[in-house]
Amino acid sequence: MRTLAYAALSAGTPLQPLAIDRRALRADDVAIDILYCGVCHSDLHQARNDWGSARYPMVPGHEIIGRVSAVGPAVKGLKVGDAVGVGCMVDSCQDCDQCHHGEEQFCRHGVTMTYNGRDRVSGEITQGGYSRAMVVREAFAIALPPALDLARAAPLLCAGITSWSPLRRHGAGPGTRLGVIGLGGLGHMAVKLGVALGCEVTLVTGSAGKAEDARALGAHHVLVSRDAEAMKAATASMDLILDTVPVSHDLKPYVKLLDVGGRLVIVGALEEMPPLDAGLLVRGRKQVGGSLIGGIAETAELLAFCAENGIYPDCEQIRMQDIDAAFERMERADVKYRFVIDMRSLQETAG
Repeated sequence: MRTLAYAALSAGTPLQPLAIDRRALRADDVAIDILYCGVCHSDLHQARNDWGSARYPMVPGHEIIGRVSAVGPAVKGLKVGDAVGVGCMVDSCQDCDQCHHGEEQFCRHGVTMTYNGRDRVSGEITQGGYSRAMVVREAFAIALPPALDLARAAPLLCAGITSWSPLRRHGAGPGTRLGVIGLGGLGHMAVKLGVALGCEVTLVTGSAGKAEDARALGAHHVLVSRDAEAMKAATASMDLILDTVPVSHDLKPYVKLLDVGGRLVIVGALEEMPPLDAGLLVRGRKQVGGSLIGGIAETAELLAFCAENGIYPDCEQIRMQDIDAAFERMERADVKYRFVIDMRSLQETAG
């Protein structure tokens, strides 16, 4: 299937229109007409080869909302016309212990990422959601609740599930004193979800100017990390902290905010961190760990929760043709808090 997309042809060139081929339907595949696609910081990093693993041409996009346009003969749970979401992964072995536990992102044989990955059958490079259509294994296309607002839901497939998974895994709820470090795409979702789960939420930020925004999102408290006295006063005041900062940083000041038995979970940075004094962990039985997106069942749970409670990312809708300007604004943190591409704009490129 030939379809129009926007692709990075190299690390240093703007994204541009490109006709790509999607595979013919396998027995358990569905074809999807893409309606909306969120813009993640990962898209920018991958397109510019910041992580050194880029394969070109590359079509980014792993926060995908669309409608099923065709189904393979073995497809049982979806039909033409169904609204579906596709997140950061499009396949896994489906047979290891992690896949059986619903943790496909930790597949023992390697998860297939939505773009810049390799198809498990053909070996071809996977291409993402900055396109008019795609083909995906049914098990990785999540049926969307009827009440979900499709125009605002796309970032839930990455930013949303990345925040939701550790909140659920660590039992966040009424009585949990939750800290959220950073107020970007991940952080603002962590605040919203934490509040909806009944947590007492504190935004931890280096910028006092974000206090008003944090409270508008529902945060109960704001702690400015540059204020040494405020940080000292907040020692041992949190049970769980989600660290959404996307670059390497010193964890010590934040570990000190944990109470006895508290946990700090890294969901933002994929880089080496400065050394951490083990004594900070031993004294107080504290834990520092990480979390990677979430499984398919967990993502479906999140989507149902958001539909029921009216929880959505704060989005700015853009045209596909404006993606490079959006990338530049993301680098300046000039978005509150997620761009979403309306794929109808690709019709303009097609003419």
